[in-house]
Amino acid sequence: MNLNNIKTLMAAYPEYCVGFSDHTIGVEISLASAALGACVIEKHFTLDQTMEGPDHRASLDPTQLKEMVCAIRNIEIALGDGVKTPSKSEQKNMVIARKSIVALIDIKKGEIFSPENITVKRPGSGINPMAWDDVVGRTAKSDFDADETIEL
Repeated sequence: MNLNNIKTLMAAYPEYCVGFSDHTIGVEISLASAALGACVIEKHFTLDQTMEGPDHRASLDPTQLKEMVCAIRNIEIALGDGVKTPSKSEQKNMVIARKSIVALIDIKKGEIFSPENITVKRPGSGINPMAWDDVVGRTAKSDFDADETIEL
């Protein structure tokens, strides 16, 4: 099927809408072409796939056509706008799923943070683990109980 030709045509003719004429059995190829950016899908339609003629076997019946259109609409939504931002469901879980730097053991004021006395645990309401190297070597400005979120 060489579906990647859709991207080639889109790059060569950005001012035009690129479509795809699907004469395969099933809907997978049409769905893939939509995911690749085809803005028009041609797919034969029939009331009975067992009818005589060359196109009925590869055509969609009314139920299949409806399912294909719904699937393409879902693909369009799932593709999004290309900007990576947390979804609403991800935003709800960010604090729970992410981790923070916490005390591994009790730490007294004046002690130096080290891999031996800090660790990373949930929730993500404190210092991001990506700042690990910024924390190690610094001095504790207060006492921290084991599992307490580290503050600088």
